[in-house]
Amino acid sequence: MKQSRRDLLKFAGAAAVASSLAEAAPKSPASGGIPKRLLGKTGVEVSCLALGGHHIGTLPDVKASVRLIHQAIDAGITFMDNAWDYHDGRSELWMGEALKDRRDRVFLMTKCCSHGRDKRTAIEQLEASLRRLKTDHLDLWQIHEVAWDDDPEKHFMKDGAVEALAQAKKEGKVRFIGFTGHKSPELHLKMLSHGFPFDTVQMPINAFDSQFRSFQKEVLPELAKQGIAGIGMKSLNGSGAPIKQGLLTVEEALRYALSQPIATLVSGIDSEKVLRQNLAIVQRFKPMTPEEMKALEQRLAPKAQDGGLELYKTTRKFEGPVGRAQHGMSAEG
Repeated sequence: MKQSRRDLLKFAGAAAVASSLAEAAPKSPASGGIPKRLLGKTGVEVSCLALGGHHIGTLPDVKASVRLIHQAIDAGITFMDNAWDYHDGRSELWMGEALKDRRDRVFLMTKCCSHGRDKRTAIEQLEASLRRLKTDHLDLWQIHEVAWDDDPEKHFMKDGAVEALAQAKKEGKVRFIGFTGHKSPELHLKMLSHGFPFDTVQMPINAFDSQFRSFQKEVLPELAKQGIAGIGMKSLNGSGAPIKQGLLTVEEALRYALSQPIATLVSGIDSEKVLRQNLAIVQRFKPMTPEEMKALEQRLAPKAQDGGLELYKTTRKFEGPVGRAQHGMSAEG
């Protein structure tokens, strides 16, 4: 993965490899037994399990963070998730420390948190992210948290964040570009309606999603049409509440999410115990059959139909402090 800027620019121009989300099916296990999948039309393969950057910043100190990241990489996890605003930059700083001698072993992603501000703000955030992550380029840069009604319009305005993505890719500072969000399939579809050449889109994928404002039913088919890679998140509903309530097991939750046509699943891993648990599940992963998925959805239906266990869709509690401030709200929910 280690490449010069010139090589990256050549790669970006040649990466129109024809594929669809159907090709997101697991490949042969990578080193460490983690299956790999195609990242949409990019032609790049990534581990089907991604290490979530937000939880990295919750660890006791940088040493604990570095140790956990190294264990994940050694086990075969190649996809690293992060964002400019996670814990005021701490997540990026600590991940950068862990990757300074392993950058060529990972697919590194972070996110722009401009929240409707101009292209200049987005580029400034990119430069800060590159410094913190101790790298001269990202493998993937995404607009973070498309969660507000005016977000699509602001991101696509003249000198908006979308122009920053295009400029960064042209300059070779990023290989691929995308956006994320957990609020509404409608907002995702508005972003996709512009015909902009996104490489990835990140969204909630879990066993509750299919029955309430469903990204799975509304967004994944559109990604398949456009050859865009889907990236899953919130497989445990963002808080683990369904697991704590005994509604399903972690294995059922991860297995259901990974049975959807996504390239990788971002998992919040905050301890070696959770890392071992998730690795074991992925290493023995077999896709659910349609019948198994339907049975699980029916079992969960009484708790899934009103969105009560998907609070990131129905409340503002999951919105980050930067986005909240941009929309006149207090930093914390």
